[in-house]
Amino acid sequence: MHNPALQACGIDAQYVRVQVPIGQVQAAFSLFQKQNFLGVNITIPHKFEALNAVDVLDPLASQLGAVNTLAIRKGKLFGYNTDGPGFLRSVQEAFAADVKDLRILVIGAGGGAGRAVAVQSVLAGCKNLLLANRTESKLQPLLAELHQRSHGGVTLRTCSLDAQHLAQHLPEIDLIVNATSLGMKAEDSALLPAGCLESRHLVYDMVYRANEPTKLMQQAKAVGAKQADGMCLLLHQGAISFEHWFDQPAPIEAMRAGLLAA
Repeated sequence: MHNPALQACGIDAQYVRVQVPIGQVQAAFSLFQKQNFLGVNITIPHKFEALNAVDVLDPLASQLGAVNTLAIRKGKLFGYNTDGPGFLRSVQEAFAADVKDLRILVIGAGGGAGRAVAVQSVLAGCKNLLLANRTESKLQPLLAELHQRSHGGVTLRTCSLDAQHLAQHLPEIDLIVNATSLGMKAEDSALLPAGCLESRHLVYDMVYRANEPTKLMQQAKAVGAKQADGMCLLLHQGAISFEHWFDQPAPIEAMRAGLLAA
């Protein structure tokens, strides 16, 4: 999506892929700087290592606990996180809704993507937040952190990924976010028990598949619920990165066309 964006804006630059070994992020950043790179996207497994490899850390990246965008300006490395803001923008586009007005369930809140969504939802002032994870006890550190960040303004709860527990909570939920990897393979089991989704639910599956929708997306479509997948998030994450690098609005439709073509 970035090369079509550069072309649309008439910017003489190119987006390339570079493989960096684990533990070599600091060295890689130094090389990017010497080679006059303008910026970099950082993906798994380097997002946490990148936190300590920048000169200036954006407050939101610090709160989200990871850096996925680097901007190089006047010899300094600036670290950002576009996961949270990208989530807010994609929810607005896909559902014409603001996170602050929603009761949210994050499935797989113990992982990096789930944590980013949970923290961003609290920072945005969502009404209620329910965190679900395979091992519920692993959510306690995150829950304590979210309580501090919300100052008591958001109702926070946890539950296990047990189908019965999820089904009990869904009547009190507006937005369902799948932050697990379940759904990447066609043979993956269904995330939610049959019959528990309603047409009023907003279903956001952070997984995206080129060939066919995930089982969760199929369940949502079957009951007439609004839905979005991880492609929408990827688009808006990329757009925000572009804005950090070039200090101008991203050509969102050129980027969307590039993603769809790929």
